[in-house]
Amino acid sequence: MARQALPNIHTWELYYSVTHIVRRMIPQCLFLCSVHVFVLEYEAFKSQLKTSSLIGGQYLVTLTCRVVCRQWSLKRSTSGWDLDTYSTKTGIIVCRFISGGYNVEKVRVGKMVKEKIPKLCSRLLNTFHAKLPDQKKFSTSCVLHNRFLSTDAEKNPSPPRVLITGSLGQLGIGLAKKLRARYGAENIIMSDIIRGSKDILDAGPYIYADILDFKNLQEIIVNYRIDWLIHFSALLSAVGESNVPLAMRVNIEGLHNVMELAKQYRLKIFVPSTIGAFGPDSPRNPTPDLCVQRPRTIYGVSKVHAELLGEYYHFKYGLDFRSLRFPGVISGDTAPGGGTTDYAVVIFHEALRTGRFKCYLRKDTKLPMMYIEDCLRSLIELMEAPNECLKLRTYNVAAISFTPEELAKAVKKHVPNLEVEYVPDHRQAIADSWPQVFEDINARKDWGWKHEYGLEELCSAMIDVTKPYYTK
Repeated sequence: MARQALPNIHTWELYYSVTHIVRRMIPQCLFLCSVHVFVLEYEAFKSQLKTSSLIGGQYLVTLTCRVVCRQWSLKRSTSGWDLDTYSTKTGIIVCRFISGGYNVEKVRVGKMVKEKIPKLCSRLLNTFHAKLPDQKKFSTSCVLHNRFLSTDAEKNPSPPRVLITGSLGQLGIGLAKKLRARYGAENIIMSDIIRGSKDILDAGPYIYADILDFKNLQEIIVNYRIDWLIHFSALLSAVGESNVPLAMRVNIEGLHNVMELAKQYRLKIFVPSTIGAFGPDSPRNPTPDLCVQRPRTIYGVSKVHAELLGEYYHFKYGLDFRSLRFPGVISGDTAPGGGTTDYAVVIFHEALRTGRFKCYLRKDTKLPMMYIEDCLRSLIELMEAPNECLKLRTYNVAAISFTPEELAKAVKKHVPNLEVEYVPDHRQAIADSWPQVFEDINARKDWGWKHEYGLEELCSAMIDVTKPYYTK
């Protein structure tokens, strides 16, 4: 049937009668072939609808396209939508289009066998507008109207709504600041189990969120219409070893809650990993992405569990799980959180406060490190990278490796009178089981990772950040 001229978009809707659908394995694409476009007045369409005349799979796809196109006309994205179906007592299949827990569309589809509903329909919601074929390469029966092929929603997608758990830790505050500058303060929801300061509350949304309370997290995801979940809540290596039962609850049970909710609501989820995910049997110089891990701390065990569970959920359920194995992260804005690499933060504070520093690692203990600006940028770049570029779900990211002695020499260029004493404690055994140099060739190749801070740049930045705390 010939394509009609499109009337006023506010009173008419575009429908697709899809007679044939072919999925071609170009990343994240669905190609619609032999498509006939026609326009119907919505109210008239509803009044003429007869259950007995419905064609199961074909009508369901038509409905999907109608809802997607209506979102386009309103300049809204369909990213993150899902399709749910269930049967009534009369055998009618009811379809619900779901976004963040809310019903977007609900319609009776007709009597059909549920198993015959095309599985690609739910995928269509997320990929239909992501990339469209060059029409010159296809039959002229593909008459998708240009008004919908080049929408503002495709050029300027809606900013994601992001929930950050454990956001008052070393990474959360800095990440929230950067994401708010990028996507708008109202779209970034910080959360933790302690009271936020006035500065935190004034900067944007901050809420209480206990990752061990599944229902509480679910309400937050639904009520705030979350698209991305950044899961920072965890007990770090040294703290975890002093309270293993609590570490198991927070690092493993809490992980299960956020993973299940991410699957249920089709969220993009980021869970950080660590150099602590490796053990004494791992190659240490360099340590590649894929090798024997077998960590010796509960923190490391929980991170290996997170990596493998995320990969399983990705291949089993299509979950968009992403993770980075961070080296020791050095920052001056927040207090150290109990990690084995925290000496590289404390040394700057003690150098400026007292001029003396007692290091709990041997002076020749080499570990990979990264300045927080590089760390946060790597996270954002990974989250924004197209899914088809990612050949792994967990990547190593690296910047520099150094020993406590090398760091002390660099700090002394800024604080010449600094005195350093090396008194190894129980954390030395942890550090001895960790990588000395991270190999991050896959991150650099797949999504263009490149660090900016070397040791000298790191020291200068840390002195600039911490000096105001000790200067009257």
